[in-house]
Amino acid sequence: MLHLIAKHLRKKGIEYYHFDGDTEISKRQEMVNAFNSENDTARVFLISLKAGNTGLNLTAADYVFLIDPWWNTAVEQQAIDRTHRIGQNKPVFVYRLIAKDSIEEKVLELQKRKQSVADGVLSGSERDGGSFGKEELTYLFS
Repeated sequence: MLHLIAKHLRKKGIEYYHFDGDTEISKRQEMVNAFNSENDTARVFLISLKAGNTGLNLTAADYVFLIDPWWNTAVEQQAIDRTHRIGQNKPVFVYRLIAKDSIEEKVLELQKRKQSVADGVLSGSERDGGSFGKEELTYLFS
């Protein structure tokens, strides 16, 4: 999905940074430093959830768009938290883009179900830890 977005940004002449699991670790911090610089002209940073959920401080960001939801909301929250760091002086807005009747909509429903299980575990009313199993996989593709 990030590659599709990058293609459209290039067509529009919009500068951006992009990293995912294939990006060299040494390049990641270089991109983050440039993005956070007040002199940088790139105001878009495309980051995969898994590659961007730890170890980044993106205080220049004030908008976060979640395009591909992850079944585990903690992964998404960690990615969002990259913008909520010491040095952040702007409000941060988070948007989830979910198409109706899509697999992403089903992932969102799974997130709600998992959160309900987690809430039950924390309150002591549920015994199941809420693993991602065959039932959830079948639901996604039904």
